[in-house]
Amino acid sequence: MQNAPRTVAIVGRPNVGKSRLFNRLARKRISIVHDMPGVTRDVITAEVEDGGYTLLDTGGLGLTGSDTPARITKASEAQVGFAIEAASVILFVIDAREGVTGLDERIAQLLRKSRKHVLLVANKADRGQEKLADISEFYRLGFGEPFYISAEHGNGEAEVRNAVLEKLGPVQEETDEERARLHICFLGRPNVGKSSLSNRLLKSDRLIVSDVPGTTRDAVELDFSYTNKDGKPWLFRLVDTAGIRAAPKLSSSVEYFSRLRSLEAIHGSDVVFMVLDAMDGVTQQDKAIAGEIVKAQKPIVIVVNKWDLVHEAFRTHSPGMEKYKNARDFREKFEKAMFDQLFFTPGAPVMFVSALTGHEIDRMLRAARALDRRLDTKIPTARLNATLIKLADRTPPPAIGGQRFKIYYATQTSRRPFRIKVFCNQERTLTESYRRYLEAGLVKEFELDGCPIHFDLVGKKKVPIEQRLAYRKSKTGDGGTEEGGGEEMEFDPSMLDD
Repeated sequence: MQNAPRTVAIVGRPNVGKSRLFNRLARKRISIVHDMPGVTRDVITAEVEDGGYTLLDTGGLGLTGSDTPARITKASEAQVGFAIEAASVILFVIDAREGVTGLDERIAQLLRKSRKHVLLVANKADRGQEKLADISEFYRLGFGEPFYISAEHGNGEAEVRNAVLEKLGPVQEETDEERARLHICFLGRPNVGKSSLSNRLLKSDRLIVSDVPGTTRDAVELDFSYTNKDGKPWLFRLVDTAGIRAAPKLSSSVEYFSRLRSLEAIHGSDVVFMVLDAMDGVTQQDKAIAGEIVKAQKPIVIVVNKWDLVHEAFRTHSPGMEKYKNARDFREKFEKAMFDQLFFTPGAPVMFVSALTGHEIDRMLRAARALDRRLDTKIPTARLNATLIKLADRTPPPAIGGQRFKIYYATQTSRRPFRIKVFCNQERTLTESYRRYLEAGLVKEFELDGCPIHFDLVGKKKVPIEQRLAYRKSKTGDGGTEEGGGEEMEFDPSMLDD
């Protein structure tokens, strides 16, 4: 792997404050901070905008405890090795009060062999110098004078930040190609294969993959290029998130913050991949997660993973598969049942993929790129209004309190997401089911599959009779006929008669 020229890795043994320092330098709360050793397991990344570099927060070395199985401990140590290999500057964090431990010395030995720029950071130095360990211990590690900081309170942060920038050198301007990266996000329940899909795209074991649900606990963000079948590179920024459990099933504050971090990742993405398990179908939690994506008004591609298990089930005549003719019949019935549950995602592209074999991975990314281009569609106002009239004629809205929802005029006001301002009689008469009917009709008419549409309703206001007369006069002229012209006014449906 080639070194990233502007990448800074934070390494150290568990519970020395690496994640607090990460959040402090990133100027936002990204890594989960908890007094339980081993909370950080993957390598978490953030872009430090005022320094123009990527910051990596790594899992702790030597993790122990019942919450961390041995196989995850081993994988976490591999992630630290990855960070050492990838970074040009390394912040080696130790505990200023506890002094140098045997594990600190082991880490120092690894870092000395890396021949990278290493800055020694003595954290938790916020209780006075007399409380600190013997400074000679720190010099013995071989990285010069340490930076004494308190990541919790911010003391010494500026000195560390300046030292990092000095080691990195001046920022090189980002190219147009880099700015064009498409931000994608994998979202789904625990253990549906999100990290496996990410590793398939990255063509490495960059992310921890385990059949222990909840192995990924933070959102992991990485840039990568994917060469398609035509030999052309596609540029992406990938976010692999922790599995989202139902809120009542969260067993700890760590899981609670993991859930929040995953939901926040939706808002930073251009396209969201909603990952389902081919053998499980759509669960209530899947439905809730899809609802969060729709609520965030993000375009969605539904990814049905583990398709290889479906073929294996047919090959071995597994129980339950006899009711399907073949894999194609299974797929058609799966998709129908899925949209019966996810009826609020009209037209979303559906990809049946396998992270294990790479089946349809190319098509999955192609769908995301097509969806992203679709977001720039400009809907002609005349055609928009004609379509809404046609939809209302085909299926009239239900009567609410003796009144039916009526659209006077509509116009597109923005893209990414699509926002349609709708002038109507009364906002309250638009039911949720009829809103979905209109949205689905527009998606189909304008080929906006997978794109969210939001209606901004403007109800009819009561306008004084004098203003209504002035409006009519402007349209008909002083003589009261349409030939007179008159001064043109901005369209306002509230001036129309009931």
